Formats: sequence, C-alpha cells, structure tokens
Amino acid sequence: MDAKTLAAYDAAAAGYAQDWHAQPPPSDIHGLIRRFFQPGTTADIGCGSGRDVAWLDANGFAAVGYDASEGLLAQARARYPALKFERAELPALAGIAENSFDNVLCETVIMHLAHADIALAVRRLIAILKAGGILYLSWRVTGDSDQRDRDGRLYAAFDRDLVLWTLAPETILLNEEAVSASSGKIIHRVVARKRAG
Repeated sequence: MDAKTLAAYDAAAAGYAQDWHAQPPPSDIHGLIRRFFQPGTTADIGCGSGRDVAWLDANGFAAVGYDASEGLLAQARARYPALKFERAELPALAGIAENSFDNVLCETVIMHLAHADIALAVRRLIAILKAGGILYLSWRVTGDSDQRDRDGRLYAAFDRDLVLWTLAPETILLNEEAVSASSGKIIHRVVARKRAG
C-alpha cells in the first residue's frame, strides 16, 4: 500500500472509524453479496474498522478481516472483539494461503496502490480464492490523474480495463460504475468467479 496513505490511516484511525460507522449502511454492497457470494469462508481485504466483517458474520458468511493499518485493526478489534482481524497488505497479502476462501470482498482499496501494484493485487485476490470462488472488487473512480486528499491518501487514476484485463481468465458476473450508497462517491465494481480448473 502507498506509504503516505497507510500513515494517514494509522494516524487518524479513530476518526476514520467514527466517520465510516456514521455513514448510511452500504445496502448496495449487501444486496450484491446476497446475490453473488457463496456459503463459506469470506475474506474482507482492507477491512478498515470492521463494519463489513461484522455484517458478513451476522449474515451467514464466516469472515476474517485483513488490513494493512495497525491503527484500523485496533479499532476493529475494539468494536468487534469476537471477530477475527489480521494484518495483511496488498499486493502481497503475505500470510494468506492460496485457495483459502470461498469469497473475497475488497471494497474501495486498490485505488490506494501504486499503478504497478494494481494488477499484482488483483491477481493475488484471485489466488486466495478457492476454485469457483467469488471476488467482489471495487475502487473509487478518480479523474485523469492521481490525487491525494487533505490527509495525504492516494487516489490512483487508472483505467478499468487494467482490472478487467487482469481478470480475463475468470468469469465476470458484474461490471458497473455506480454511486456508493454509503459514501456517496462514484465507484467502479466488478464481481468475478474464479475458474474451476
């Protein structure tokens, strides 16, 4: 992950957590999860303060949350002490074995990566899925050039075709641009099924 972005999340983890939990529930994501995810284990990559992990767990998807930020992980563990949270950082996701999960959720994370790491991250997200598993991947849509917000977080500008090309061996089930029901920001989201063989 971009170092300045990670430092921003660590420095103000409590504030970010408070903001995210004050947002409207991400009903659009919940609907897509119900539509596409399979029964079984789910990884939330970039889980932040754990809101989606808690929803997944409460709705029948045994979930583990992973994040690069120790500050955000501390927030998640404090809010949801009965749930499992571990540190892992894109693109490598060191410590997560291949073919481990039935579903992977990665909500608005990859735009915090350097351009050279985006395709690597997408390939790694697919690698940790079991054959036939489902990936939900989304990112904030940024204009023609990379931007940083007032806290220093990177929002990389990249073409959706980079992601789609990387996912080409898999089955694309959803490919759309939408306004997030939670943040109100424009996002692009893709749902893909890992090939069975």
